[in-house]
Amino acid sequence: MNWYGVRCVFEWTAASGRSYEERITLWQAPSADDAIALAEVEAETYARESGVEYLGFAQSYRLGGHGVPGAGAEVFSLLRDSSLEPSAYLDAYFDTGAERQQSLPDGSPDG
Repeated sequence: MNWYGVRCVFEWTAASGRSYEERITLWQAPSADDAIALAEVEAETYARESGVEYLGFAQSYRLGGHGVPGAGAEVFSLLRDSSLEPSAYLDAYFDTGAERQQSLPDGSPDG
């Protein structure tokens, strides 16, 4: 059995608009497909209990190494090809200004 990080995407709606959430959960399973199946069952439960919609989008990542993941273990990785320069890439995909994230005391994103 391997460990997998599975990312699922959810839509939150409110009078003020929409938000999208990416959750990464950790699963022990014999294959990526099995890990996704487990994660999607949990995603449906999470969506129902939270009043959000699971968008049916899941991606898995098999953790390297053996044994139980520990501190510093990589739980998800995704490579994306892009012609954007680093600053433009971060702005386009990770720092659009619409993220709900904690900030450090200097105002920069914590993460």
